[in-house]
Amino acid sequence: MRERIEKQMDFLREIDKLKSIGRQNYLMDGVRKENDAEHSWHLAMCALVLQEYMPEPVDVARTVELVLIHDLVEIWAGDAYAYDAQAQAAQHEKEVQAAEKLFGMLPEDQREYFKRLWEEFEACETGESRFARVMDNCQPLLLNDASGGKSWREHGIAKEQVYKRNERVRNWAPEVWEYMDSLIQKHVELGNLSVKQDSDA
Repeated sequence: MRERIEKQMDFLREIDKLKSIGRQNYLMDGVRKENDAEHSWHLAMCALVLQEYMPEPVDVARTVELVLIHDLVEIWAGDAYAYDAQAQAAQHEKEVQAAEKLFGMLPEDQREYFKRLWEEFEACETGESRFARVMDNCQPLLLNDASGGKSWREHGIAKEQVYKRNERVRNWAPEVWEYMDSLIQKHVELGNLSVKQDSDA
């Protein structure tokens, strides 16, 4: 029993590092960029609030588990900017290795359960994982909208890049996509998103 709780406490200490993993999106006030822990919390809240817009039935509690788990691997793998094609290409293998190491800190039953959750999110084959992915795509758009497209402008992001990243949302959650698309169009008109991709940033 003592060995089990020691492993669990060590894991909880380790995942506190998620608060120090920076992301590229700014908080809504535009003052600073969000961290991974803030992102995961916000996704969990998005899932609780927006569940009615998923056309297929989903287990919201499991979806919350998925969004809380999915970025933990970035403690060791780091965050790869969504629109950085080169970084994204190398990211999955880094995250697989990080998942083995991080979840390996836990007792065997929890190690396997958490690893399965992470793999489920990555595979996008269940209603819950698709819901989690929709939230993971929607939330950065909300931040970019509220911060005046600050991150998009800094990285020279084009409308086509945003459409490509979000192409699955259109099929998985049409009403959410309709709202997201209205934000994209708004920022094209404001000049925060270009209409032609200059590079594979």
